[in-house]
Amino acid sequence: MFSPSPPPSGLLERVFQFIDLHQNEFVQILKEWVAVESDSVQPVPHLRQELFRMMALAADKLRCLGASVDSVDTGFQQLPNGQTLPIPPIILAELGNDPKKPTVCFYGHLDVQPARQEDGWLTDPYTLTEVDGKLYGRGATDNKGPVLAWINAVSTFRALEEDLPVNIKFIIEGMEEAGSVALEELVRKEKDRFFSSVDYVVISDNLWINQGKPALTYGTRGNSYFRVEVKCRDQDFHSGTFGGILHEPMADLVALLGSLVDSSGHILIPGIYDQVAPLTEEERKMYKAIDLDLEEYRHSSHVKKFLFDTKEEILMHLWRYPSLSIHGIEGAFDEPGAKTVIPGRVIGKFSIRLVPHMNTSVVEKQVKQHLEHIFSKRNSSNQMTVSMTLGLQPWMANIKDNQYLAAKRAIKTVFGTEPDMTRDGSTIPIARIFQDIIQKSVMMLPLGAVDDGEHSQNEKINRLADSSEGPVLHHTNPKSPHGNPLTCYILAIEFPSPNLPIYIVGYFALSFAWK
Repeated sequence: MFSPSPPPSGLLERVFQFIDLHQNEFVQILKEWVAVESDSVQPVPHLRQELFRMMALAADKLRCLGASVDSVDTGFQQLPNGQTLPIPPIILAELGNDPKKPTVCFYGHLDVQPARQEDGWLTDPYTLTEVDGKLYGRGATDNKGPVLAWINAVSTFRALEEDLPVNIKFIIEGMEEAGSVALEELVRKEKDRFFSSVDYVVISDNLWINQGKPALTYGTRGNSYFRVEVKCRDQDFHSGTFGGILHEPMADLVALLGSLVDSSGHILIPGIYDQVAPLTEEERKMYKAIDLDLEEYRHSSHVKKFLFDTKEEILMHLWRYPSLSIHGIEGAFDEPGAKTVIPGRVIGKFSIRLVPHMNTSVVEKQVKQHLEHIFSKRNSSNQMTVSMTLGLQPWMANIKDNQYLAAKRAIKTVFGTEPDMTRDGSTIPIARIFQDIIQKSVMMLPLGAVDDGEHSQNEKINRLADSSEGPVLHHTNPKSPHGNPLTCYILAIEFPSPNLPIYIVGYFALSFAWK
């Protein structure tokens, strides 16, 4: 049994003061990290070198805190074209091994999605830029900022010469955006060593559902990513010489992609909804309780109209129903100007977000059968091949687990409001991996606001709360331990009974407080 360890008198106020005084230092560290173009999506050597540099920076930062750090070599990545690239090391770090204390493991990733200023960024995506209290830069919210928040929480205790109330472990990877290559294998290998003492796992790699209310996330969708290739020959054709006498690969591909989903978002692949878990009345009530202003959500998303008109329909189609998205076409002419070319070979890319109880292998079979049927009806002489390049299962947690109950109480204490209990439409593979392999309690604790723009242009994280927009949550609770804009998050995890509170100060470094 773990011993009770309430925070010493005055400790929290000292922590808050330290954070306030060192904000600019935290911002500078994030600026240095954002400057590293750690793009794992584009498989090119110079970006892979950047990933290695990013992981080395993080390992050095953890060592400076006194952590034991193991940068695990995970080998090479085999690409579809036969090329191989080294996989950046996965960091396993430990701070403390007191058997009387619980052990909390934090997961994060330091790779990012591609970003170019010419794609619509208002600033250089790899130069952290502050505008009106918002810190813009690729990786600011996904996921370099949250990783630093946890590291800086530990550094604050170290600077104040205070003993951490828990043992902390970090697992940090650099390939999450590319499907967490090699991560599952490492978790299996370390199940009985690194993870053997872990009691709770916390993941901070998603967002609140709105700009002004905290949330806890208990589920994510999975993802099956597909490539469909149509080929006539390796060379392109001149449309004046061959136009009108060929089955053009692009025309075939457009027809195939157009057969996948209709204008209402309904997936047209036969059988795709058969495995979707039925909607229960209890679940329906949870959607109704979510605090979501549809007009604010639409405005912050910069879209004219959603496919659905009610909050419940929007949330269900984001979280508990599958969706199909078409992402792009490789091999097509996409530069400015007019080039009269017929591509000889094109590759369409699309993905399906999966929900309980869908299975990736079943979905793969359904997609291939559907596309083969559509292609056969065109009587084309071209060759078509379909491959699933990524298959990740959905994840669900038990919201009645001690960790979720403790986090709800913590949010109520700090913010003066109950958190929204949300699911996430995206895919975070490590949650399912932890749940299946090491069978530990997994909780997702979002640190970003809904308008942070993860994966998009002008990604940001807010530096300070802004009382001019939305509810000012950090002033709603008169018993809140900090009267200034919240720079902390107190998570009371109880081991093993409600009478034994253990406090983790996982403050939002850089004053990560949201509007």
